[in-house]
Amino acid sequence: MSLVMPDGTISRHVPGTGEEARHVLVVIVNNKPGVLNRVASLMRSRNFNIESLTVGHTERPDISRMTLTLRGDDFAVEQVSKQLYRLIDVLKIQDLTAARRIEHELALLKVRATNSTRGEIIKIVELYRGRIVDIAQDSVIVEASGTVDEIDALVALLGGFGIREMVRTGSIVMGRGSGVVELKEG
Repeated sequence: MSLVMPDGTISRHVPGTGEEARHVLVVIVNNKPGVLNRVASLMRSRNFNIESLTVGHTERPDISRMTLTLRGDDFAVEQVSKQLYRLIDVLKIQDLTAARRIEHELALLKVRATNSTRGEIIKIVELYRGRIVDIAQDSVIVEASGTVDEIDALVALLGGFGIREMVRTGSIVMGRGSGVVELKEG
């Protein structure tokens, strides 16, 4: 759609607010080689930066579930979702952005620790319902799971001690209630 501006120039108008927001998509796919590459390539070609991507098999060994978190305006995300449906082996897509959902991630953090700081670190980890999974002379490894905000807050607190290494899984999500993302048998 084109608009003629007051100065006579033509402006191409794309529907949508243009306001970027965080989106959470669940993509159900056949568990086959190359599917992840095709999904990531589509995102790249549409200039989406994937904030996090988790993939795992489901209760059916031939089906995998991807959780993608990305930023974009509603229209652009809707368009990329429609294009995902066109990919071979993509079976179902659900945008859980506005849904009531459980969203968690797992993090492992290797934190600098001395005899004098170890107790304080352990108290912080317990406050965030994490656990210490390894203790060395000069560090501890912390395992924590929770919402993205909870993990961010824990990282900020432990950052004062010095984070030597960190890995985060990215979000996994599930809609609240009895509804499920399921495939139609047929």
